[in-house]
Amino acid sequence: MTTAVVLSIGSNLGDRLANLQSVVDGLGSAVTAVSPVYETDAWGNVEQGPFLNAVVLAEDPALDAYGWLRLAHHLENAAGRVRETRWGPRTLDVDIIRCDGADGEVTVGDDVLTLPHPYAHERAFVLVPWLAADPSATLTVAGHARAVAAHLDALAPAERAGVRRTELTLRTGNLS
Repeated sequence: MTTAVVLSIGSNLGDRLANLQSVVDGLGSAVTAVSPVYETDAWGNVEQGPFLNAVVLAEDPALDAYGWLRLAHHLENAAGRVRETRWGPRTLDVDIIRCDGADGEVTVGDDVLTLPHPYAHERAFVLVPWLAADPSATLTVAGHARAVAAHLDALAPAERAGVRRTELTLRTGNLS
């Protein structure tokens, strides 16, 4: 079972902020931190509108990594997510970036799930909000744990500059 999870959430269709809010609401009291909301240009080679992105930190000792994956898919489906084009437009994308269990960072590598997320260290739209939510966060890549801030510093300046903080916020019921 896991004790904590890092979720990267994004939306570029419909009411983007409401789609992100649906994740925070769906996680309820499991939420421990939420980043500010950022706007980013779409990633990948599909022409589409900009995304709103955020990171949510949550804890639920009853869920293992696959339980978090099922919950992520449930939240995406509830928001009307349709999987037609890889990296295409979507109402909601919920990616599991990292899970921690009683013994530390959980690693999984199969046809269903890969943890830690194999591309998170290359994506400023994940790293910038994550760093805002947890300045001391680390991410293991190729067997080496490294500060999220160091992963972010390794990205091209243009990649980092493409993540623009907004004035939008996500409401949480259990955080002060």
